[in-house]
Amino acid sequence: MATVAGLFTSPGRKSGVSTAHERVRAVAGHGFEGCAHANPPKREVLFVSRDHLDGLDLAPGAIRENVTVAGADVQQWPVGQRVRVGEALFEITMVCDPCHRMDELRPGLRSRLDGKRGMLARVVEGGDVAVGDELSPL
Repeated sequence: MATVAGLFTSPGRKSGVSTAHERVRAVAGHGFEGCAHANPPKREVLFVSRDHLDGLDLAPGAIRENVTVAGADVQQWPVGQRVRVGEALFEITMVCDPCHRMDELRPGLRSRLDGKRGMLARVVEGGDVAVGDELSPL
């Protein structure tokens, strides 16, 4: 069973800071409330697998993901996959390719994240999402 292991928002696009939350509100057609990285329609929410972070010795939230997922490899979700998380419904829109900012966190991290950066999604139905919520692919 896949669950939400972490929830994060970023107060500024270039801040490099992620704020951890126990609960956030997903807003349809936007992303998480208060997240500067929300960029509709493709990059509203970023899902990342905790196993990928652990394998690279990265803390949850370090690569500016919104949802850290335990118990599933989100890279296996196909584009178009819908996933229910808490009260919200998400649709996977694309693979998130690592950008140059990853090398600012750690030299060489961009290449090590290839195929592990996560999946971007749009919010189809808004609602609250909490740490511990189950993720249910539909």
